[in-house]
Amino acid sequence: MPSGFSGGDTAFVLISAALVMLMTPGLAFFYGGMVRVKSTLNMLVMSFIALGIVTVLWVLYGYSIAFGPDAFHGLIGNLSMLGMRHIGMNSLSGTIPVFAFSAFQLMFAVITPALVSGAIADRAKFSAWALFVALWVTIVYFPVAHWVFMFDNGKGGWLGDRNGVLDFAGGTAVHLNAGVAGLALALVLGKRIGFKKDPMRPHSLPLVMLGSGLLWFGWFGFNAGSALAANGLAGLAFINTQIATGAAMIGWLAYEKIKHGAFTTLGAASGAVTGLVAITPACAYISPLGSIFLGLLCGALCSWTISLKYKFGFDDSLDVVGVHAVGGAAGALLIGLLATGGGGSPAKGLFYGGGFTQLGKQALGVGVVAVYSFTLAWLIGKAIDKTIGFRVSEEVELAGIDQAEHAESAYDFSAVGAALSKALAPKPVAVASTTAVGDAEPDAPASPAEAEKKVDA
Repeated sequence: MPSGFSGGDTAFVLISAALVMLMTPGLAFFYGGMVRVKSTLNMLVMSFIALGIVTVLWVLYGYSIAFGPDAFHGLIGNLSMLGMRHIGMNSLSGTIPVFAFSAFQLMFAVITPALVSGAIADRAKFSAWALFVALWVTIVYFPVAHWVFMFDNGKGGWLGDRNGVLDFAGGTAVHLNAGVAGLALALVLGKRIGFKKDPMRPHSLPLVMLGSGLLWFGWFGFNAGSALAANGLAGLAFINTQIATGAAMIGWLAYEKIKHGAFTTLGAASGAVTGLVAITPACAYISPLGSIFLGLLCGALCSWTISLKYKFGFDDSLDVVGVHAVGGAAGALLIGLLATGGGGSPAKGLFYGGGFTQLGKQALGVGVVAVYSFTLAWLIGKAIDKTIGFRVSEEVELAGIDQAEHAESAYDFSAVGAALSKALAPKPVAVASTTAVGDAEPDAPASPAEAEKKVDA
């Protein structure tokens, strides 16, 4: 390997990339448990398909757009690395191979559109969704990743490298980006049938908890891995991720108890995810004490925010806007208050004597990404809706998308139904042997109580 290569850093980044990849199936479980049973598979595969579509596009042109040498004032990378054809096995990005760096960033590109899917659960055509993923990552995510993540000594992305907007692991490029796109699509598709009238509770809280646990686990790769080296910065990002997540869960549950009178399992899972979202942009710039403050504040804030969809009348099915848009924006803005100047950047926030300078930069990043992503997502969604149609028919929505779109169901109840039918059916008449005197009395049909015992057995 060439001079400057680090085997330890490379191993760390490759493991981190694998952890981030696991987050997409984790998200599928998290979202899949939150929908009604008739849409479970559709929700799972809406996340899972991003692993296929985005991976192919990343190789063809996505990596070149996001991380190629700047082509125009920090807005987009050039196309010199189409197909990743001119990257050698031993080419380095810092202390790690370019292929390792590309694989790590690919996993960010995969999960970002998957996050959007929760806003339109229960009502989107799968083919239309797949087309949206391809168009949105091309027009929105790849350029925004260049703006935020591409550093080239002042000649890289216009937000991060040229204007000093801090986003360590994707509060703006990933979460805010996905959250406002989810809002745009929710407005394009409209409300679910029965919104605010019918109960739409999660069908499987164990799946939700499993998904949030996998997300929490994978997020250490997401945040600590963004140091791109096994060093102290990665350690700071790791510990801050854990602290803020735990604090946000407490903040969410505390607000929930005060407002609704109960500590819910769904609240614990959602609070943890909120903390993960909010700490993502800030994990390398603030202190552990700052992480507690950030987590508590964002947990309570996002718990309150999700109720606004009922007030304003938009149907964000799985609270993508409240958790990812609001959490990502809040975490990015809080850098302007809590940055210590001793982590991944010398910039200081307001609370550490830095004045309002960094807060203004953070507000610029949040505003630009929000407006760009919302506008383009709405236009893409409208174009798809006007051409091939984005929403399933009313009949399909009422019956459930799983059978109509995938010809499958998440759970097979046929065995239970057969057992129940068998237990409730009358027993056949017992015929006496020829040596017995008279005919045997037929057995009486099983009573409901006896049938239930047999089904249980």
